[in-house]
Amino acid sequence: MTHSVTTYYLQQTSPADLAPAGSPPAEQGVRIVRSERPSPEFSRFLYTAVGGDILWTDRLSWSYARWAEYLGRPGVETWVAYERGTPAGFIELDAQPEGVVEIAYFGLLPAFRGRRIGGLLLAEGTARAWDLAERWPERPRTRRVWVHTCSDDGPHAMANYERRGFRLYETTVTDEPEVPAPGPWPGAGPLAPRET
Repeated sequence: MTHSVTTYYLQQTSPADLAPAGSPPAEQGVRIVRSERPSPEFSRFLYTAVGGDILWTDRLSWSYARWAEYLGRPGVETWVAYERGTPAGFIELDAQPEGVVEIAYFGLLPAFRGRRIGGLLLAEGTARAWDLAERWPERPRTRRVWVHTCSDDGPHAMANYERRGFRLYETTVTDEPEVPAPGPWPGAGPLAPRET
């Protein structure tokens, strides 16, 4: 069985495109920190915890060595949102040739969605994409930041990107095999039913 998946490609072409986000209430104690030391264990935890209910499966088979190689590339950064010391979500930046930075992954753990953390994390992560060359002098100055999302992602993803100033530049539709969401770890559940 298959289902139709629409993929949306969005971009910013100037730092001036970025629209700030309102902050969560101060009592939530949200802070955003760069995970400066590459950690395959931590990055895999974030990937599975955020993407387990929205069909993130492409990295589930990655070995420790593959994670370490990817995370050790110049210009790959992971920024983590914490709420009162607990990881709430992350944004992963991947520097590409000619001053392009992809937001490779972005999202929140299910328990932290709908709490005004996502807009703040996306705004902060996008700002860090624009100034990435300041931390990686061997990388060219950022000229473009892009991201893709799809109809399998959370229901508010597209609106969040647009509110932060991303503009749609391409849309594709593909038929994908119908697979159950893997959950944050094997055997975890129950998961919320997928919206179609």
